[in-house]
Amino acid sequence: MSESSSPPPRKALPFVQLFTDGACSGNPGPGGWAYILRHPASGTEREVAGGMPDTTNNQMELQALIEGLQALKSRSKVEVVTDSQYVAKGCQEWLPGWKKNGWRRKESGGWKPVKNVEFWQKLDELLPRHDVSFTVVRGHAGHPENERCDELAVAEAQKIREGRA
Repeated sequence: MSESSSPPPRKALPFVQLFTDGACSGNPGPGGWAYILRHPASGTEREVAGGMPDTTNNQMELQALIEGLQALKSRSKVEVVTDSQYVAKGCQEWLPGWKKNGWRRKESGGWKPVKNVEFWQKLDELLPRHDVSFTVVRGHAGHPENERCDELAVAEAQKIREGRA
């Protein structure tokens, strides 16, 4: 092989869609998270949901994304579809600055700890493993996968509230 030959072309990453949602009964209160992981090329799809007894809606939105990303076994091109501006903006815009500033944010002229820092730190670990983009949809507006994730997350929060989890 000559020195001028180029390396073999890189294989394209598998594409998956990750639909996520979180719900909370009271804020804080019992909460649920859910995701749908879809691999369009094969037509496979998986629904997963869980919950926590004492949480917030934002924490459940973050947990849904964490769980979905952890379910991926290999580096992938991931389209995250969420109704949470908090999750999308946090991952795309705010996270690098928070990390650079020691997981603090400027507020009222001083520095305050980032809320839900343990969730953001986990996402900081998971996001670079994949090529992730975000699509924000309006919640409760008829988007089929968003509605399904909401249904699953609400059911998980309900199970915890009723002591069935």
